[in-house]
Amino acid sequence: MLHPPNQNNGRAHIIGILGELEPETGVNTMSELKTHRGGCHCGAVKFEIDAPSQLYAHACNCSICYQSGGDQMIVPASRFRLICGTSAMTTYTFNTGAAQHTFCKHCGIKPFYTPRSNPDGFSVNLRCIERSHIESIEVDIFDGQNWEQNAASLAHLSRDD
Repeated sequence: MLHPPNQNNGRAHIIGILGELEPETGVNTMSELKTHRGGCHCGAVKFEIDAPSQLYAHACNCSICYQSGGDQMIVPASRFRLICGTSAMTTYTFNTGAAQHTFCKHCGIKPFYTPRSNPDGFSVNLRCIERSHIESIEVDIFDGQNWEQNAASLAHLSRDD
């Protein structure tokens, strides 16, 4: 069960029944990894991630995130599996071309992408994840309008540490 967001020190909290995450790591060490399934709206693109049941995400205000919406959680490539949909996806790049924004050709949803800040991982749109194994979601605000000054704060999120 998810509760409405509250504001606390610039951090939006969506808290479920088991409490919060450790803010430095974004991981609840009390929680084992579970397989979460997700996909686009029409079902042509499907994926799985291994993550705790208490999730940690970023709401970014860079130009593309601001316009497309979604709360993004960065995961290591080793914890991401594309189940189907390679031929249903198209990629959009801009600026440096480093970020690979992948969209479903049919419904237009961006369920995940390869972020510029973490080319060794994936940024998953938490709004595309099935809710069956989610106990809570914590969303931090990420200042993507000042990308160059802030991108390094995301680097650790795609590591398997």
